[in-house]
Amino acid sequence: MSAVPVLVTDRLVLRAHREEDFDAMAAMWADPAVVRYISGEEYTPEETWTWFLRYAGHWSVRGYGYWAITAREDGRFMGETGLADYRREITPALNGRPEAGWVLRSKEFGQGYATEAVKAVTAWADANIGSATTVCLFDPEHAASIRVAEKVGYRKLRMSEYRGSETLVMTRPRRWPGAGPLAAK
Repeated sequence: MSAVPVLVTDRLVLRAHREEDFDAMAAMWADPAVVRYISGEEYTPEETWTWFLRYAGHWSVRGYGYWAITAREDGRFMGETGLADYRREITPALNGRPEAGWVLRSKEFGQGYATEAVKAVTAWADANIGSATTVCLFDPEHAASIRVAEKVGYRKLRMSEYRGSETLVMTRPRRWPGAGPLAAK
């Protein structure tokens, strides 16, 4: 099993999920504002528990996965971010490329936390994952997450369809050592 590295930014600590995160995680996934552009449906605690276990499984099997986003100042659970291989049935296929994702509790929206967390994850991925590119998928109406993706270097790859819905697929090339900093917008 791969140990989950701890990533620290100015305001955040990204760490492995812990069982004590579950109540906050379940509340987040049951919030209509959080799931609006993800599934459109609130998750039950049972469904959230499945995600919780998936996160641990990714680290064990793939050597990468999701982190719990916590506040550096007080340790509160704020959301999740990371990389996954969901083996989505999407055309064209993602071909095993790590898929970046992030979600925050609605009270954390609009404060730059997602960009800060995703920058830390992409920097970690650039240094630790051999994939030449990563991808992310969005509801094309999810303007806030698309802006976050663009700020960390993702660009539109194509429009696709996933589970009957139009889906924006974005891609980001790996930043090779010595490539210099990625300019933020």
